[in-house]
Amino acid sequence: MNWDILSPFFKYPEEIRTIMYTTNIIEGFHRQLRKITQDKNMFPSDQALEKILYLASQNVTKKWTQRYKNWDIILNQLTIFFENRVEQYI
Repeated sequence: MNWDILSPFFKYPEEIRTIMYTTNIIEGFHRQLRKITQDKNMFPSDQALEKILYLASQNVTKKWTQRYKNWDIILNQLTIFFENRVEQYI
């Protein structure tokens, strides 16, 4: 078993662990991006692909209305564990 890889996961509180292993949100987001790029076989440049994915992600995130359960608690915990990364979103 890969205990040395899995064990750091348990240092986080249960609420953060739940978000880490919940993939429905990520899969839904990827499905939306695949929808945008599915019909196009080629892009003129990498920058064109990045631009269309950026614009698509902006449209997708506008539709997100439901807050995650216990989000205030989770955000506080994330701020403690990842102090330098979370400050910008508060």
